Amino acid sequence: MSLSSGRTLRGVSNVILLVIGLLFVVPMIWVVLASFDRTASFSVAWPKDFTLDNFQAVLTPDLAFLPLLNSLLLSGGCAILTVVVATLAAYPLSRYRARFNKPFLYVILFGTCLPITAMMVPVYSLFVIFNLIDSLPGTIVFLAATSLPIAIWMMKNFIDGVPVSLEEAAWVDGASSMRTLASVVVPLMRPGIAVVFIFVFVNSWGNFFVPFVLLQSPDKLPASVSIFAFFGQHGAVAYGQLAAYSLVYSVPVLALYVLVSRVLGGTSALAGAVKG
Repeated sequence: MSLSSGRTLRGVSNVILLVIGLLFVVPMIWVVLASFDRTASFSVAWPKDFTLDNFQAVLTPDLAFLPLLNSLLLSGGCAILTVVVATLAAYPLSRYRARFNKPFLYVILFGTCLPITAMMVPVYSLFVIFNLIDSLPGTIVFLAATSLPIAIWMMKNFIDGVPVSLEEAAWVDGASSMRTLASVVVPLMRPGIAVVFIFVFVNSWGNFFVPFVLLQSPDKLPASVSIFAFFGQHGAVAYGQLAAYSLVYSVPVLALYVLVSRVLGGTSALAGAVKG
């Protein structure tokens, strides 16, 4: 490849990346500007006068605080349950060689391909039978079940990175498999656990369809469903309040990422553990 053709290809790649970046940046700019604009519309425009009225309108117990609390309960419960079950399921798949390992992993991979909309009709019928409609714990369990396939795949890869020699040393000292998992493997794979936790939490945080179908009481709806209240009848939308609510809605996820991302520096522990 000549030098001129290489520059042309690099220039085309940069233009494509710039266009893709603009597609993500422009909506975020609109959200920020519209949240401070009393007369915000669908178009991106600089506010004529900055105001906090939109935030005052949405920061109420019914619109923001209770739905955000419900979202934290749903997403946090789903993430914790998924991480615990995925760790227990991925550990034997990583450490024990059996004939059914590969077929089982392929079955799990197939589970990640199933659209959630295709399962909601039988799931709704099952929830009606077991009287779990409008139940936060039932919804948490279902969200965790839908997150398990990809979580098990991710967790297995992280456990594969922990040397078996460390577990063998613990077994020599008389530790059981569960004790070894809790005391040796889990502390060394904290970065992987943090990645899976954030991944599952964010997916559950933005899930609209499942809570919308399985939860009915207004005091149990998460923020992902409550945001629908800003879309009025006959196409009327409160754009300013919608943008302000979107900013408030994103703050817990950003705070969680900043908090949990500190754990991602734990790979040095693994390096020190296997040294020598």
